[in-house]
Amino acid sequence: MGRRRQKQRGRDVQGILLLDKPRGISSNAALQQVKRIFRASKAGHTGSLDPLADGLLPICFGAATKISAYLLDANKRYRVKVKLGVTTTTADAEGEAVETRSTENITEQDISAVLNDFVGEIQQLPPMYSALKHNGERLYKLARQGIEVEREPRAVTIYEITLLSVDLPEFELDVKCSKGTYIRTLAEDIGEQLGCGAHVSALRRTEVGPFSTDGMVDAATIEKIAEEGLDSLDQLLLPIDTAVADWPEIQLSADAAYYIRQGQPVLIPKAPADGWVRLYAEQTHFMGVGQIQDDGKVAPKRLM
Repeated sequence: MGRRRQKQRGRDVQGILLLDKPRGISSNAALQQVKRIFRASKAGHTGSLDPLADGLLPICFGAATKISAYLLDANKRYRVKVKLGVTTTTADAEGEAVETRSTENITEQDISAVLNDFVGEIQQLPPMYSALKHNGERLYKLARQGIEVEREPRAVTIYEITLLSVDLPEFELDVKCSKGTYIRTLAEDIGEQLGCGAHVSALRRTEVGPFSTDGMVDAATIEKIAEEGLDSLDQLLLPIDTAVADWPEIQLSADAAYYIRQGQPVLIPKAPADGWVRLYAEQTHFMGVGQIQDDGKVAPKRLM
């Protein structure tokens, strides 16, 4: 006798929600709260924000989870407040103070001059309080046990770094960076270069790939809209293809779409020479994403 198919729990919700995650809760806790409100059967987020941090956390529902990995790999932008003179165990305000140094001689000009050294590709040592694994164990779990392990520096890219305001011993930055950048480590390294140490006192994410704070909604607003019914809630969702809206668009003929669905690469006239593309059939039907091969053909990578 065959296995009985398990009944799907929750609604078949499709799309992307731009959540304004509050401070004080984990990204997973925020995800579960939103998933419950939407009564969704399937949902995932697109890269954790520390509990200290707030701001943009795209939530992918249904088939959108298939392309959430591309948002994980996308560039990010943050507004970060850095407090000079104090280093902490976690490199942010939630950790215990480790060392206190004078900031008496630090000026706004000193900060501006140091920032230039962090633009472009830099090397970062991942913090112990991170989700990276060592021998299968999360680093932050080891750190909580007082264990520190050797980590290898990693290359990340800071595309832009702008000094927004200075109210010593604090200052605020706008930072656009590549995936894998630790803003806490950036703050620490800036503090060390200034000779006084530093930690993150506040952090807000404002961009993830093509998404910005435009259209972002907080949990209280979502709860209020939920009172109007599920149809009103679903109006908050963006189409799945908005996650890759900054990629080139490929319109497929009926024949090309057929072969793409079979997993076969196709040759498309006037396609980009390389890189990732979003695929459409019948003008508006989003099929998924593809990649240009060395021979110029478009290969399907993730279909909806």
